[in-house]
Amino acid sequence: MSSNAIPRGPVDSSRVPRYAGPATFARLPRLDEVGTTDIAVVGVPFDSGVSYRPGARFGGNAIREASRLLRPYNPAQDASPFALAQVADGGDIAVNPFNINEAVETVEAAADELLGTGARLMTLGGDHTIALPLLRSVARKHGPVALLHFDAHLDTWDTYFGAEYTHGTPFRRAVEEGILDTSALSHVGIRGPLYSRQDLTDDEKMGFGIVTSADVYRRGADEVADQLRQRIGDRPLYISIDIDCLDPAHAPGTGTPEAGGMTSRELLEILRGLADCHLVSADIVEVAPAYDHAEITSIAASHTAYELTTIMARQIAAARKDTEAK
Repeated sequence: MSSNAIPRGPVDSSRVPRYAGPATFARLPRLDEVGTTDIAVVGVPFDSGVSYRPGARFGGNAIREASRLLRPYNPAQDASPFALAQVADGGDIAVNPFNINEAVETVEAAADELLGTGARLMTLGGDHTIALPLLRSVARKHGPVALLHFDAHLDTWDTYFGAEYTHGTPFRRAVEEGILDTSALSHVGIRGPLYSRQDLTDDEKMGFGIVTSADVYRRGADEVADQLRQRIGDRPLYISIDIDCLDPAHAPGTGTPEAGGMTSRELLEILRGLADCHLVSADIVEVAPAYDHAEITSIAASHTAYELTTIMARQIAAARKDTEAK
């Protein structure tokens, strides 16, 4: 989008009720309605990589439906993200549900195309398998990136039933492929039983630091965010959020729930504490609405996407202002 173009924002809820009309993210315009965008919100309806409960293929649209309640001004960040940058709903990346390797290639190619326009991505999954092709594409543009991974699980296992590409393996593959900056890797929200202590040993060898959900509870969101900021520094940052980082009380609609997780408030506050980090793209995955009720999970996910989008929009606007000043 040109620096002097006025972004096209959401449908005016004083004229069209929130529950009416198509459910684009936050009732924003479709990408084909604006031509180009600074931030593309895209869905990936894919869950063929799950190891337990399926259903995350319906997550993107559930998040879009819940996002009808979002409003244009974000008081927590004192910003109107949809006025600072053009944000548009890019629809879904249609992937093969029967062939994981082909699906991974399709997501990567679509991400390459969108990032090639200059847009940043806010991706709505889908299961966590999709993080690998998204990271490949982001690293192709920015070089190896810092990764902040919110999850109950490490997702650095090697294989499941001999399969290398699953929702439990994306970050091991990403480390092996050299697309992550291994000096700035963090898991947040980790908890629950593991296969053995070797899981932690292997994870540490890959370069990951771990902030457990108990750490968040004991130390608080501000202290955790400060620790993460120091680890990330000024590196280009990718944030990947498995909604099961939240306790099942806050996110029952997911495939592999674990007791003892973070609250939605803690997740949002940590993200707000990262507003000055160089966020280049992000994803939210593993929302499985069949196990949800009262839209608890999809509402948490939509607000999480809103905070991430706000961070990116603020940074885009600031960069434009700096360019114009020069």
